[in-house]
Amino acid sequence: MAIAAVPRYLGDDYSTAAPGHRFGMYLKLWGVDHTSGSFTWETRDYREEVRNNQTRRMPYETKGTALKDALRLTNADKLSMKALADRQTALANALAASGQLLRLEAKSVAPFSTGLGNEHPLENGFAFLNPYGLPYLPGSGVKGVLRQAARELRDGFNGVKQQDGWTNDVITALFGREGDEGDTGTDHQRGALSFWDVIPQLAGDSLKVEVMTPHQSHYYQNGATPHESGSPNPINFLAVPPDSGFAFHVQCNRPFLRRLAPELVERNRWQTLIRSALEHAFEWLGFGAKTAVGYGAMQIDKAAERAREDLRVKNENEARRQVEAAAREAQLAALSPVDRKIEEALAARQPGQSDDSAIFNALKADTFSTDELREAATKLRALMVTAKSWKETTAAKKPEKDKEHQRTLEVMKWLKG
Repeated sequence: MAIAAVPRYLGDDYSTAAPGHRFGMYLKLWGVDHTSGSFTWETRDYREEVRNNQTRRMPYETKGTALKDALRLTNADKLSMKALADRQTALANALAASGQLLRLEAKSVAPFSTGLGNEHPLENGFAFLNPYGLPYLPGSGVKGVLRQAARELRDGFNGVKQQDGWTNDVITALFGREGDEGDTGTDHQRGALSFWDVIPQLAGDSLKVEVMTPHQSHYYQNGATPHESGSPNPINFLAVPPDSGFAFHVQCNRPFLRRLAPELVERNRWQTLIRSALEHAFEWLGFGAKTAVGYGAMQIDKAAERAREDLRVKNENEARRQVEAAAREAQLAALSPVDRKIEEALAARQPGQSDDSAIFNALKADTFSTDELREAATKLRALMVTAKSWKETTAAKKPEKDKEHQRTLEVMKWLKG
């Protein structure tokens, strides 16, 4: 029976481990060569399956099947993935208001894979963010792709339309300058931009197992004459499924950029340029590994962009409301008790209700104490006179139907105490 390559005291239940840990440390594809007693990788493996309350050993057909079981997402994985994204969002919101950060929501339209060069017994590794064990796109990878996108927009080759604004000086100011390997004569310079790691929000409940099938191993590995009838060699590798969400964050050191290229700080022009580089990279370059065959292609997630903008407006409105409420509370605190209650009655009036009606109702509701009643009635009388609703007499045949007259008589009683 296959086992994980870990000490026995750790047990054999790794169902709660993160995908990266299950793939890197706890992948159950180790078997034992009973002749030599050593560990070996098996092409077939066994898993336990419960059917009709009986546990049976069911054979795996391929290593890919074992990978599928290892790379599912638990509820804890999903919560961790969302928590990491929410943490980035909270920090991004604080920086975006001051023009220090550009955020762009994207969705993958093809599988995404990265870190295939990492060591792993299955020949292809994968980039997991430790200690969380979740897939990620390193910020250094984002920077490299966007630098290439900027160069293509500067040069306008391979069918790409040359875009105004991208020059060598702009690329150096934003991305920095590095010499070629072994070039000791280049003056190195850091750029004004920093690129955050991207935490994909996976679509579905698992990573994908993809397969590449090279046909020329007889030539590349054994030195035989190349031909087109070589036997394929299926090799599994991991990928993030399409329709997964990717949030790109680019942070700018504005004081540093102002020294290098002040024109890029004005009206946040650097954001316009970086957004164009991201859009070009989504369409033409891709992110991660195997982009030459279509992996890593993305597009702007317009629905997510609209939702984020709506949330931003909502938060701004709420913040404005809180400021206005605090200012109003301070204003009320400076008023006399009678004036404060009058202002509160006015603030609570119904749509279409007149000011004198709102204050009159407050007086009738015993909002004011006996000592405050005469002062409040005096202020109400002045308001009613201004509004021409003060009527000590009436020509109505039924005076009790004349609301303004009846209200005036009531106020006159309060004035007399």
